[in-house]
Amino acid sequence: MLDIRFLRENPDIVKQNIRNKFQDSKLPLVDEVIELDAESRKTQQEADSLRAERNKISKQIGALMAQGKKEEAEAAKKKVTDSSERLAELEAREGELQEKIRSIMMTIPNIIDPSVPIGKDDSENVEVQKYGEPVVPEFEVPYHTEIMERFNGIDLDAARRVAGNGFYYLMGDIARLHSAVISYARDFMIDRGFTYCVPPFMIRSDVVTGVMSFAEMDAMMYKIEGEDLYLIGTSEHSMIGKFIDTLLPEEQLPQTLTSYSPCFRKEKGAHGLEERGVYRIHQFEKQEMIVICKPEESPMWFEKLWQNTVDLFRSLDIPVRTLECCSGDLADLKVKSIDVEAWSPRQKKYFEVGSCSNLGDAQARRLRIRVKGEDGQKYLAHTLNNTVVAPPRMLIAFLENNLQADGSVRIPAALQPYMGGKTEIQ
Repeated sequence: MLDIRFLRENPDIVKQNIRNKFQDSKLPLVDEVIELDAESRKTQQEADSLRAERNKISKQIGALMAQGKKEEAEAAKKKVTDSSERLAELEAREGELQEKIRSIMMTIPNIIDPSVPIGKDDSENVEVQKYGEPVVPEFEVPYHTEIMERFNGIDLDAARRVAGNGFYYLMGDIARLHSAVISYARDFMIDRGFTYCVPPFMIRSDVVTGVMSFAEMDAMMYKIEGEDLYLIGTSEHSMIGKFIDTLLPEEQLPQTLTSYSPCFRKEKGAHGLEERGVYRIHQFEKQEMIVICKPEESPMWFEKLWQNTVDLFRSLDIPVRTLECCSGDLADLKVKSIDVEAWSPRQKKYFEVGSCSNLGDAQARRLRIRVKGEDGQKYLAHTLNNTVVAPPRMLIAFLENNLQADGSVRIPAALQPYMGGKTEIQ
């Protein structure tokens, strides 16, 4: 969410940013919020003036009564009563205006970084760099569920009977591999100085609206019926929410956390839930990383975060590439984002396995996450997040890239301690 003062002073910049994100339908909102803001400030000024006048008259009433000037005191009391009625009207109007302004401001996109390429959607994202040599083996690589089924490692039919499409049972060595990847990712991030955390898996609505846009919320979140609680779509939501309404001493920054959680997503409007696979599903597990830092340090942390994911995948011999997300592919709160994609030998192309985002002070403004500097000044923190690993998609990349001609799956050295010393799955 933008600072209302920035929008007030830079309406043309805000409008151009909206155009860059191909959201022209939101252009009228800028002028609308400026008008509402002007009325709000005028209303507040009148209310402040009435409060000051009422306080002044109230003090005079006591003096008039002490002097025996009852008629003048009664006239003064009437003025106080009249001003109180008008003040109540103004305060009610002020509340209405502020709510309208906040509602509109929540839908106006954040200002993107100047380095972000301009494009309409993810088809115009820009490749940055490749890591590792993509290999297409001489033998045919089966669909990932077929590989899993050869090891009796997945049961989609039973899951469909129990919960419907978009769910799965993992079994045996495939289930163990799933847990091994999560455990390895946890230790990988701890070794890089991040504090491990297991967060709440449900969050309140004020946290939801603090960490994501309304469009994302509608498409992703499951609501707990009868309670002000939502199942998290990613632990980033709960982890950033940990700092709601906090004033952090500057010396406590940066806050670097890595978290494990299950994730729940409606995948509203998503394609592929009917397929026999685990690429797009309603429930999965994930290792995440988040950073709360000083504004001037967020570009540096952004580079570090996506590099962590690249390094983890390369440590498991999986080729990856990074993509710079274009303006039209950025969610409204994001300043800049890079996707990490893993190589699929079966499809002979890369597919998304993680996303790193710098959100500037947008989440901090919504959640009131402030920092107290050494000089005593207070300012908003910057927040960043990145996927360490999400095993359903990681499993696809892992199995395809480590499949051998005889049908066995090689276990890279880094993962072997988490698989009981196994060097391959047969």
